[in-house]
Amino acid sequence: MEENILKFNANQPVLVIGAGGLDIVGQLKSDFRMGVSNPAKIRTSFGGVGRNVAENLARLGQPVVLLSIVGDDERGNRLLNQARQAGINVDFVLRTSQHPTGSYVGIISSNGQLQCAIDDMRSMTCMSVDYIKQHAHLFKSASMLFVDMNIPGDVLKTIISTARRAGLPICADPTSASLAYRLKPYLHRLLLMTPNAEEAAIYCGDLGKITNRRQALEAAKFLVSKGVTIVVITMGEQGLCYATSETSGFIPAIKTTIIDPTGAGDALTATLIFGLLNNIPIDDAVRLGVSAASLTLRHSGAVVPDLSLEKLYDQLVI
Repeated sequence: MEENILKFNANQPVLVIGAGGLDIVGQLKSDFRMGVSNPAKIRTSFGGVGRNVAENLARLGQPVVLLSIVGDDERGNRLLNQARQAGINVDFVLRTSQHPTGSYVGIISSNGQLQCAIDDMRSMTCMSVDYIKQHAHLFKSASMLFVDMNIPGDVLKTIISTARRAGLPICADPTSASLAYRLKPYLHRLLLMTPNAEEAAIYCGDLGKITNRRQALEAAKFLVSKGVTIVVITMGEQGLCYATSETSGFIPAIKTTIIDPTGAGDALTATLIFGLLNNIPIDDAVRLGVSAASLTLRHSGAVVPDLSLEKLYDQLVI
């Protein structure tokens, strides 16, 4: 088993830059029918990739600072209040009157599979290069950076260069197949990336679609060859593959009843970051991440509110 030779100061906060918003998720009571109203159980909670990662880290006891844009509206007020209560530093989040606080609407089947989703993250277009430059001091005092791809391209470029100058390790989530291209120029700058199979294929060119374990492992090793230090490719119920320059592996998904798939990948990513910060060997950190994802799948919401390291070890994959 490979030891994590990278050393970090877990007492310093993780700087998270990404989206936050309101999740509205409806779970169908029967098969989805087009053109009619479908009976469903509907729940709301706060989400957004960056916000989810930040809350998971905070729940695990990791100091975290969030840079994001939310609307100057009641939804934004409630999002920030909930984030503070969860332990996230939101002092530097920008409010905007140009767009409402972000939102995500998802429809999941009766057995917990995502059918379709839409989102409105227009508020993130208000994130500017100047906003990042005004908060450059946060890069210097952080232990690690996490960024999602809801960020405008010119702003992402500034974030990457600011992190490089500060010597700050970068972790990233491609976020969606429609946004993943924004990360492509910066693969060689990444400590960690956590794409799903569809997103990973975008970076792997001639390797084609990723539909099985062998292809995912090949893609993970390919991305390592492009300069990413740690690559974790998720494949839903098939599990995940991971690779570094020294090790690689496959972990099957934990067999569990899926209540809500929202946020499971964000829980995995946050737990991986937590593991790296606390010098947990890569192989063990990935297993803890799978435990976090499994717990989230069984929770009706994007983040498990009583998440803890002890709870993760109780679910640990052998």
